[in-house]
Amino acid sequence: MTDPSPRAVVVGAGPAGLMAAETLARAGIATTVIERMPSPGRKLLMAGRGGLNLTHGEGMEPFLARYGAGRAHLEAAIAAFPPSAVVAWAEGLGQTCFTGSSGRVFPTALKASPLLRAWLARLAGLGVRLRTRTRWLGWNAEGGLLLEGGEVLRAEATVLALGGASWPRLGSDGGWTALGLPIAPLRPANCGFRIAWSAPFRARFAGTPLKRIALRFGDASVRGEAVITEQGIEGGAVYALAARLREAIAADGPAVLRVDLRPDLAEDELASRLAAPRRGQSLSTWLRKTAGLPPVAIGLVQEALHDGDATPLPRLIKSLPLTLTAPAPIERAISTAGGLVFAALDADFMLRDRPGIFAAGEMLDWEAPTGGYLLQACFSTGVAAGKGAIAWLNR
Repeated sequence: MTDPSPRAVVVGAGPAGLMAAETLARAGIATTVIERMPSPGRKLLMAGRGGLNLTHGEGMEPFLARYGAGRAHLEAAIAAFPPSAVVAWAEGLGQTCFTGSSGRVFPTALKASPLLRAWLARLAGLGVRLRTRTRWLGWNAEGGLLLEGGEVLRAEATVLALGGASWPRLGSDGGWTALGLPIAPLRPANCGFRIAWSAPFRARFAGTPLKRIALRFGDASVRGEAVITEQGIEGGAVYALAARLREAIAADGPAVLRVDLRPDLAEDELASRLAAPRRGQSLSTWLRKTAGLPPVAIGLVQEALHDGDATPLPRLIKSLPLTLTAPAPIERAISTAGGLVFAALDADFMLRDRPGIFAAGEMLDWEAPTGGYLLQACFSTGVAAGKGAIAWLNR
């Protein structure tokens, strides 16, 4: 069976794929989106559970710096569709936005479902055809898109937006990496890490948040929050250092992350408080009353002491060591590092050895912290790949 009708096909109905489809359809190009899951935008809906952080309101220079080595490859796409364009696009869908105190930009509704519904309605109005439960298997000998069941879909231009391998139950399982495209290995990004907690600590504190802390690794530090898990630690402050920690563990084995349990209190002031006599108080009660530590922080101090750490107590509270043994599995990561290498793409996000085939989104080899940077790059590369496909079709 052959369907010759679409001029362009987008493979993957996540943020990058839907944005590429909108870009193509606005240019009057008949476009079909195929998605292997029963419904589109599943990871976008998951992101909406945290308020749907669309982008970030900081200046362009610090914004671009968040992409690290990927900046050189993403800068032009982001400059062409910057955070202000994302906000205008969302508000054009009837979703007013606001900038929080941290600079993060959210829709006022603080969820993804209203935006996704409006977006899909817009795409339908532009004539975009969405085919769910449709798995792409690769190309046949003539270059057609081979679908599960033997169907071949032919198009003059194809945009691949297949995602990474985080949260595979939402659709992106990384299966496309077996198709022979040039890739950097997929690795977890914005992920938690494994720590060998004692059984008593794990039983008591798994699921407990660590609030108002600071984390340090090497010359990098960040203030924020984290969460103790049964297997280790995760959370926003951890994610901000995840790339450095992941690479250090890959190169040298277990890495030591330092936790300041009282970042708002100088060490000399803490030492002065702890110099007071305990007067028969238990260590837990003394640390709670004298150092102002919550139970989970006291538990961490006790873990270190039980492991034989002889660091003076004030210094231990200000620089408590956590030995991270491995990143959490990629299936539990928020996003993915690695992917299709940029050397395989031209400036229009077209594969150099496959004319008419473009790529966008998380399947590309870049990573960024949480805070709006992930969705921004997916939106921007989706627009860029869509525009590249338009230019190709016009030629």
